Amino acid sequence: MKIKDIIGINNAKLVFGNAEEVLNNFSKDTRTIKDGDTYIGIKGEIYDGSVFFEDAFSNGAKTCIVSNIEIFDDIKNKYADRNLIMVDNVVEFLTLIAKKKRENLNIPIIAVTGSVGKTSTKNIIADVLSTKYRVLKTEGNLNTNIGLSLTLLSLTDEEIVVLEMGMSEKGEISVLTNIAKPDVAVITNIGTSHIGNLGSRENILKAKLEILEGLKGPIIINNDTDLLNDWYKNNNINNEIITYGIDNISHYQATNISYDKKGSHYNLDNELVDVNVIGKHFIYNSLVAFAIGDLFNIDHKNIKNKLKNLTLEPNRMELINNNYTIINDTYNASYDSIYYALEVLSKFEGRKIAVLGDILELGEFSEEIHRNIGNLIIKNNIDVLITIGESAKYINEEATNNGFNTVNSYHFGSNKEAINFINSIKSGKDNILVKASHGMNFIEIVNGIKE
Repeated sequence: MKIKDIIGINNAKLVFGNAEEVLNNFSKDTRTIKDGDTYIGIKGEIYDGSVFFEDAFSNGAKTCIVSNIEIFDDIKNKYADRNLIMVDNVVEFLTLIAKKKRENLNIPIIAVTGSVGKTSTKNIIADVLSTKYRVLKTEGNLNTNIGLSLTLLSLTDEEIVVLEMGMSEKGEISVLTNIAKPDVAVITNIGTSHIGNLGSRENILKAKLEILEGLKGPIIINNDTDLLNDWYKNNNINNEIITYGIDNISHYQATNISYDKKGSHYNLDNELVDVNVIGKHFIYNSLVAFAIGDLFNIDHKNIKNKLKNLTLEPNRMELINNNYTIINDTYNASYDSIYYALEVLSKFEGRKIAVLGDILELGEFSEEIHRNIGNLIIKNNIDVLITIGESAKYINEEATNNGFNTVNSYHFGSNKEAINFINSIKSGKDNILVKASHGMNFIEIVNGIKE
């Protein structure tokens, strides 16, 4: 994409520079700019990235895209060998040029959304596809319109794209799907993440189904999620629907499931599948990999080999083994992910210690959902419960109200207090799950107890 190709989009004007220059490697961070990159000056809650364009030029940027700043002649003279583009709104401009680039692409795009498991599922899909194709995927969880647009604009010679789509409000998936125009979509589940903003799981389902607006081909859904199962039975869409599940009859269904500390094991039709991560949620993720693999003609032998050797992003169901085992699942939390994590903990031999903190962004539903987690403590035969946080106290209250031994139930006001206590009680063969929303900084607890 050359500068001349984007002039006029969002009233883009070339303030100075060469219209024949190619726009390469878009970045919104002056600290990571490399020689020849294109800097996007995005306005945040505190800082307006446009005012840092000189930092970007100093660090090697060839082109800067900014809005609402005045450019004086001395700047034009100082950076005469660079390019500066002025637009009305940098984020809108970024979205529009990403959409323009997508319109000129003739490669398949896969979109992944859902309440939990998006990032892990996206990564597993990309790993499987990489056995046959050059794959571009969303880095980390950059799943907003900015992250998705930057991902598309970074495309060079890849043959297939896997995009993660996140949302916290109605209408956000609509924007993303109309940029990406995916050929295949995946919905991992419908949980309670962001229920404080959307008001109900039914509204979350509606928000996730906005992905259909831009979808060209099949949609793959978790058939064990009640709302998706009901939607599947009663839908009237033109897209093909492919289902996966464990409890409900599905196109891709895992049976004969077993777990050990080496991972999860199951049968898919007549094939034995080993996943080197323990947990029902990773079985679901792996079933998506088979569905995608079949759509893109990946040999099952290659799929199974990838699943047997997965590399997860940090702080996701990471097992740390000393004399005792820590399950580090501190990346984030929701009711659903805690449900699966406690189920994993229940499978381990030895004392089971659950260290749980607040789930954030639940609004008026916070107390109810945390109390529901208290019931999971009983169901999964947890031996010791440790909670930290204003809302997590309800986990403790509900568990003890329903018969959990108060002698083994503890609540602390800070991570430091919890660390000191855990270090005083931990012993060989203990299994310690550490999990809360990212904002609770529970990685501090993991680091404090792992030595």
